Amino acid sequence: RCKREIWRVQVVLAKMRKAARTLLTLSEDDPRRGLDGAALLRRCQRYGLLESDKLKLDYILGLTVPDFLDRRLQTLVFKHGLAKSIHHARVLIRQRHIRVRKQVANVPRF
Repeated sequence: RCKREIWRVQVVLAKMRKAARTLLTLSEDDPRRGLDGAALLRRCQRYGLLESDKLKLDYILGLTVPDFLDRRLQTLVFKHGLAKSIHHARVLIRQRHIRVRKQVANVPRF
């Protein structure tokens, strides 16, 4: 809905890709590559961006902005059929009709 969300995702994606590029330039047996690379891959898996079979630094370079935006609560509510449109999903979230686990969510980017 707002370009600010897209810009925020672009910044996060740029930082992740830059970290992956710098880690890929290091040698395989470098301890920094092992620790920082594992942390970066865990973060991508926790965000739901990478599946467990694609946990390599090369796959981080292939991430795009729509991959991040598909993980937003607004998009998930629409795709699960709880709302008739993406705009209806946003209204349902803002009116506090949607909860995540036991917490009521009123932010579409939750």
